[in-house]
Amino acid sequence: MKKIFIFLGFIVSFSTQAEVEITIVKNSKNAISIAVLPFANNALESTKISKVIADDLSLSGQFSPLEKQQLIEQPKAANEIKYSTWRLLSAQYLTIGSIKTVGEGRYEVSLKLFSVTDQKQMMSLVLPVREGEFRSAGHYLADKIYEEITGIQGIFSTKIAYVTATQITGGVEYQLLVADADGKNSQALVTSQQPLLSPKWSPRGDKIAYVSFERGNSAIYIQNLATGKRELMSHFKGINSGPSFSPDGTKLALTLSKSGNTEIYLMDIMTKQLTQVTKNWAIDTGANWAPDGKSLIFTSDRGGKPNLYQVLLSDLTTKRLTFEGDYNAGGSYSSDGKYICYVQGNKNNYKIALRHNKSETSQLISNGPLDETPTFAPNDNMVLYATKNKKGQGILISTSLDGTTKNQLIISNGHIREPSWSPVIN
Repeated sequence: MKKIFIFLGFIVSFSTQAEVEITIVKNSKNAISIAVLPFANNALESTKISKVIADDLSLSGQFSPLEKQQLIEQPKAANEIKYSTWRLLSAQYLTIGSIKTVGEGRYEVSLKLFSVTDQKQMMSLVLPVREGEFRSAGHYLADKIYEEITGIQGIFSTKIAYVTATQITGGVEYQLLVADADGKNSQALVTSQQPLLSPKWSPRGDKIAYVSFERGNSAIYIQNLATGKRELMSHFKGINSGPSFSPDGTKLALTLSKSGNTEIYLMDIMTKQLTQVTKNWAIDTGANWAPDGKSLIFTSDRGGKPNLYQVLLSDLTTKRLTFEGDYNAGGSYSSDGKYICYVQGNKNNYKIALRHNKSETSQLISNGPLDETPTFAPNDNMVLYATKNKKGQGILISTSLDGTTKNQLIISNGHIREPSWSPVIN
């Protein structure tokens, strides 16, 4: 049994925007059944925090929380649990929580996790929470429940960055936003009448690099989330695109055409000094780092069609990674280096593919036909990507690596695209 005390810290907020609506499209048939009981002692907030936990666990696809009407008993302590009741309801796990006021705007949130099968307490947590932090507390508690049961790091306290495009009078308004992993609590970092593209998180989750066209042609910026300030990194003549932070956060990989041809470069973030990585007649673009920082993957048409290549930074030798299909592009590594997710196209049908790097084989994990810009969850258990629904609206889909779980993220008044999942933010 564990007992954990922690204080929650949070990212600075900007202007709040319309939230993303999430629909569960398909969940795993082997989902773990859990009863998340309402928290005692504070009717208003207890309902919210238990719902946040249940929704988070459900969105993972690995859990199936009992419905509200199934919570027929409300034990407040371990000795009040009737395990036979929960076995009849097929619950494998049970949580009991409470909220206690400890001062002006200060609370103490407690949660206990029980195994119905083993009839024992597995975990106990006590959390100091300030007014307005109950949603974040719910995400943290969901992370700890997920970790205790699965042995895998939870990602409900992480963030997603994405771009929205909304039709307004006289044109289109673009926004770069950051939201909780469940799509709630969205905040606008940048608003522009010109396109915004390719948001990418720094390894510490404190900065986002992105592309903006507000200067006429493309330019790359880094936005500091704590201060709200941004820094212009690249505005050369021609293409400035595809920023990607190195694993140690000291460099950017980026695509530039300042030499007349589109090539991959590295930029030292402090000095802005450039190092050219590729030098080929073909179009080389969209570089992303391997987790060990020793190589990059990028997209190139040097073989006649777009495919993924790997370049070793030690000697700049390249290796082709993909061969199937008419189009392979937009590759990103999982944090453990086991997989690469990318877009594979065949006869104008574009789907998300998953490359198993050890076996050098690939599988399709989405349905198409217009899927793009995949990004791994920080625990590598899910992939988030952009697509369009039957109405032609830009939406996001999160899927498990085997495709058995899918969730749909939609905004009501525009298109959502270019997703990027943050690292775990401590």
